[in-house]
Amino acid sequence: MPHEEIRQAYQSLGKEANAYDGMITCSTVFGRAVCRLVWDMGKAENNRYLELALSGIPENFSGKLLEVPVGTGVLTMPVYRTLPEADVTCLDYSAEMMATAQKQAGLFGLSNVRFLQGDVGSLPFEDGSFDLVLSLNGFHAFPDKEAAFRETFRVLKPGGVFCGCFYIRGETPRTDRWIRRFYEPRGFFTPPYETAASLRARLAGLYADVTLDTVRSMAAFTCRKGVI
Repeated sequence: MPHEEIRQAYQSLGKEANAYDGMITCSTVFGRAVCRLVWDMGKAENNRYLELALSGIPENFSGKLLEVPVGTGVLTMPVYRTLPEADVTCLDYSAEMMATAQKQAGLFGLSNVRFLQGDVGSLPFEDGSFDLVLSLNGFHAFPDKEAAFRETFRVLKPGGVFCGCFYIRGETPRTDRWIRRFYEPRGFFTPPYETAASLRARLAGLYADVTLDTVRSMAAFTCRKGVI
């Protein structure tokens, strides 16, 4: 992560985190067990892919940022606290998730973040509205991934940055089995999924510059939209 205070915020969750937050930050006993059992990750690997996913956000970013989906906000409200000059819009399809994120924003005293309920497949913004689009742990759940890729590209300004992370298949057999047998039947994840190779090709077909790394079954990327 680009700032030490962000790392400390994740580590301080401990027993205060709910089950979901504990899993994605590897900050609770239950969360660490899931990270190891399902994702074959320890705390170091979990931190690593989050660092890579967030590395596209400049430390002094002051432009317009869209996060989709925001989820519970546990991963990004600590980031936005360090970016008081940024204009941040957080969007999620789930009203319940977004309500939790709004509480997180309140705890951090954020006045530069607004929340909207909406669908990533049909974003309610004009072309080129944002300097940066961030998507953490969302694309593997989106039912219409083609629309999600198309829309996140559309609302990004030329020269803008698209960064984030999500699950890819074919890297860790244990994880692939868990996704197929547990996460999919419960509607947590929705096929089809990218592989590292297919994601690299897709992003390269859209963006001028692409950096992509994998940590176990997570792909983290930073892309820059070309300037026409």
